[in-house]
Amino acid sequence: MADSPAPYLRIAAAIRQRIVSGELAAGARVPSTRQIVREHGVAMATAAKALGVLRDQGWVRTVPGGGTIVLERLHREDGAAGAGPVPPDKVEPGSTRDTVIRAAILLADRDGLTSLTMRRLAAHLNVAPMALYRYIPDKDELLRQMADVAFGEEELPDPGPSGWRAKLELSARLQWRAYRRHPWLPTIMHNSLVRPPAVPSGIRMVDWELNALEGLGLNRHDMLHTVLALDGYVGGIAASNALEVQAEHDTGITGRERIAADRPLHAKLFGSGRFRALSASVPPGATTLTDLDELFEFGLRHQLDGIAVMLSRAPCPSGAIPDAGDTGGGGLARQGDASRGRSP
Repeated sequence: MADSPAPYLRIAAAIRQRIVSGELAAGARVPSTRQIVREHGVAMATAAKALGVLRDQGWVRTVPGGGTIVLERLHREDGAAGAGPVPPDKVEPGSTRDTVIRAAILLADRDGLTSLTMRRLAAHLNVAPMALYRYIPDKDELLRQMADVAFGEEELPDPGPSGWRAKLELSARLQWRAYRRHPWLPTIMHNSLVRPPAVPSGIRMVDWELNALEGLGLNRHDMLHTVLALDGYVGGIAASNALEVQAEHDTGITGRERIAADRPLHAKLFGSGRFRALSASVPPGATTLTDLDELFEFGLRHQLDGIAVMLSRAPCPSGAIPDAGDTGGGGLARQGDASRGRSP
């Protein structure tokens, strides 16, 4: 006797049948992971996997904070055409690489990077999957080009603001804005700090940042480490958000819902008296430790302050004069108190 399908496949098939029959129309919410757990007596991971199958096949998509909803038939991988209207965010079929890349970015922004497949992208563009390979050789190259376009949406000014601090602050903010617009982006740009991906817009950013540190007394090794540490900070904070957003796409459970589910455990841990410092730092009933943008601003300010201290201790280049645009007290502005990077 043939083995029966895995539980998550049976659950996915049951929900799919409700969609095909019309019981769940386009835009309708499908059962959440919690509902599936209650109705089928399975683990949360099994429920999430069932919804993941439906997402991968193009039947549903997850709306953070709004559950998982049924898609128009035009999006499904089986290629079935629907009589309903084309979704407003649909990219029209085209014959350029740019069309394909921007459609992929749209899907990744909406549904998360793990849901992006060549088949789903082809269905979104209403073309055969093999047609995509005329422009993109494989999934890895697609991700590289998506990252290049998304990361380079805002042009770097030439020459940019005056002073190393203003330049590095601008570069950090440009990166942060790109990561906030495209939560999946740091998972590509920062899959390795020491062996970063060959993304042209990322390479331009690093080169621009290195130029901001020219002539300030740092050797090439320290200049590169300064830039990588700053960019790693920005990407690391953004990666935390990327993981949370992807988890919402994959499970349909928002961060607030997860915190609410963990509240009894938090109350037990904080009420034990073992974590007095943390308990005193977090308001009772808080759903977050802090605001992500506030944390970014705090860390960026002190990253730049630290670079200013390092520059104040660097060997002063011969004939250097103070940099009028340097608000951080860098290596060119030290006549007197070198340890603090300012004049007496």
